[in-house]
Amino acid sequence: MKQRWLSGPYLIWMALFIIVPMFMVGFHAFTKTVGGETIFSIDGFRDTFGHDGMYLGVMWRSVRVAAISTVICLLLGYPVAYILASREYSLKTTLVFLFAVPMWINYLLRTYAWLTLLETNGVLNNILGRLNLPSVNILYTEGAVMLGMVYNFLPFMILPIRTSLGKIDYSLIESAQDLGANPLTVFRRVVLPLSIPGVISGITMVFMPAATTFVIPTLLGGGQYIMIGNLIERQFLLARDWNFGASLSLILMVVILVSMAFINKVDKDDVGGTLM
Repeated sequence: MKQRWLSGPYLIWMALFIIVPMFMVGFHAFTKTVGGETIFSIDGFRDTFGHDGMYLGVMWRSVRVAAISTVICLLLGYPVAYILASREYSLKTTLVFLFAVPMWINYLLRTYAWLTLLETNGVLNNILGRLNLPSVNILYTEGAVMLGMVYNFLPFMILPIRTSLGKIDYSLIESAQDLGANPLTVFRRVVLPLSIPGVISGITMVFMPAATTFVIPTLLGGGQYIMIGNLIERQFLLARDWNFGASLSLILMVVILVSMAFINKVDKDDVGGTLM
């Protein structure tokens, strides 16, 4: 009985900030207002799959860019997390603090900072000019958008993997070494499978916001690089077409859930095969 009471605040929070918003999105996705009367409609979904696939192209671009950014974060984040979780590394607490500090700064300000770094007369091109190297112009391109995503979301990949690696019982590693396993085999057969929960958490925490963000494409893409987050924002705030905006949100939600389910299934199969 006590456990039910303890779960009460969480259930209330979940109802207010998860179930109710989801219901509102679904309601607006399947209805529209005509002459002051709300009627059932799937026009938003028709618009999504119409227009010669233009909106589907925007959605595919968003998922592709988010997936590439997530892979880059994983490739950069796993070695860093491995170092931070090492028992022999004495500066790991300091480095964890340095990775966490940028997360204390406003998300919008962090993205604005890259405008100063990447603009034509920005910090990066000034440094390259002093070194007699050619300037680079990646601002308002897909590369700039990916760079902004990797920078903003990399800590969300590092921290859960580091936590997962830190929970590994070191006696398992010692046992594998005593049985003659080399460092690569220890990593492949012991460390990597046991760190998969952290990897899954990191992928989820990076892919979902990367696929739905609209601030980074707006600032670093200059409004010329449209992603699904920008399209949804415009439907709600500018076009006032809540039916279409909710339909896009619902479709994107389904795409993300399917992607996460696929990742979980693939990782479970890989872990099972590795442990066997």
